[in-house]
Amino acid sequence: LCGFGVDSLFFLPLQVLNEKKLQEVDSLWKEFETPEKANKIVKLKHFEKFQDTTEALAASTALVEGKLSKNLKKILKKIVAKDAHEQLAVADAKLGGVIKDKLNLSCIHSPMVTELMRGIRSQIEGLITGLPSREMAAMCLGLAHSLSRYKLKFSPDKVDTMIIQAISLLDDLDKELNNYIMRCREWYGWHFPELGKIITDNLAYCKCVRKVGDRSNFSSSDVSDILPEEIEEEVKAAAEISMGTEVSEEDINNIIHLCDQVIEISEYRTQLYDYLKNRMMAIAPNLTIMVGELVGARLIAHAGSLLNLAKHPASTVQLLGAEKALFRALKTKRDTPKFGLIYHASLVGQTNTKNKGKISRMLAAKTALTVRYDALGEDTSAEMGAENRLKVETRLRLLEERGIRRISGTGKALARTDKYQNKSEVKVFDPSGDSTLPAVSKKRKIQEVEEQDKEVPVKAKKFKAETK
Repeated sequence: LCGFGVDSLFFLPLQVLNEKKLQEVDSLWKEFETPEKANKIVKLKHFEKFQDTTEALAASTALVEGKLSKNLKKILKKIVAKDAHEQLAVADAKLGGVIKDKLNLSCIHSPMVTELMRGIRSQIEGLITGLPSREMAAMCLGLAHSLSRYKLKFSPDKVDTMIIQAISLLDDLDKELNNYIMRCREWYGWHFPELGKIITDNLAYCKCVRKVGDRSNFSSSDVSDILPEEIEEEVKAAAEISMGTEVSEEDINNIIHLCDQVIEISEYRTQLYDYLKNRMMAIAPNLTIMVGELVGARLIAHAGSLLNLAKHPASTVQLLGAEKALFRALKTKRDTPKFGLIYHASLVGQTNTKNKGKISRMLAAKTALTVRYDALGEDTSAEMGAENRLKVETRLRLLEERGIRRISGTGKALARTDKYQNKSEVKVFDPSGDSTLPAVSKKRKIQEVEEQDKEVPVKAKKFKAETK
């Protein structure tokens, strides 16, 4: 049995001397307590040193990804030439499969191999002679730094990080803007309270306050570039009869400075939104078409990365962001939520309350497909997202028209409506409906009663005559 390891700047094939002790996996660590015991279990078979850090980094990266590097292939060919009948113990099952396919070398991977590798790492300094521990530590540290730098440089999740940071900053800016604008309106409202009711747009409000300052300046100021003509006249009229208190020039300067901050943050928010939109269209175009750039970015941020979001099933995508409500419903045995962050998508917002659950479920299913296409597919086109969005829109239209459609022989034909014709008929009022008295006259009723009285004795006589 041969073991194989990589450490610092060299390859390290080792040969197992006593295979019987390897069978006891739980007590195998005792055989590596000291370097002397370790040398009785394994022996150094070959030592291959790398030329520089770049070569070591390439070999380490290939091993991490489960690939076979050129140097490793040469060493293993030498082992195959000498000990073709031996088994090779590998710590990575994927790497073992590659070695077996390319070199036809029998590989083994088991819990025993994992314990063996752990023991070899703990006594690596004792198994290699002539290598100082300080030099070994320096090589390990240098290789670790290089490997970390390589992973950071070529990380596929690196661009996702930009989206996550951008959407988080966008949400923070919205909160800060809301607080600043509320403070600005309340602060300037002591001086000119009527302005807040006339100008509803926050950005226009701040620009107007920054340009004019004191309310007495409204009559002589021109704010036509900020406000429409009708609103400008209304503001000037309200400024003359305002019931606000007088404030000092220093107070006005502080309010104007706050307005500057609001305008700058609003401009930066617009720029950040454009940046996020471009990033989303470059990284996840199909997801962006399905749910929009804001909802798509929030889904990626909630999952952690685009790849993590691609691993989620459609049911999880549907409820992302509603975890608290889900577990609360499961705990109290009530109805579980039907949507999370996906509720803010435009397709869910278009439908009525009755069909929101159905549309969100279908949208989540199509979103899961588009995310996997964006994360794992090689093509960067947005055709798949457009097709799936069309399917969801068609389904939405069918649900909304369900009350209008009529089931025919095939169940697909639309209801045929008769052509409308305007018939102008003059209806005359019928006064007979106002009377609550019976239609039969009293005279006729009296005659009927008299006839009945005459008939009764005749029948009685006949009856008596028959009895006699």
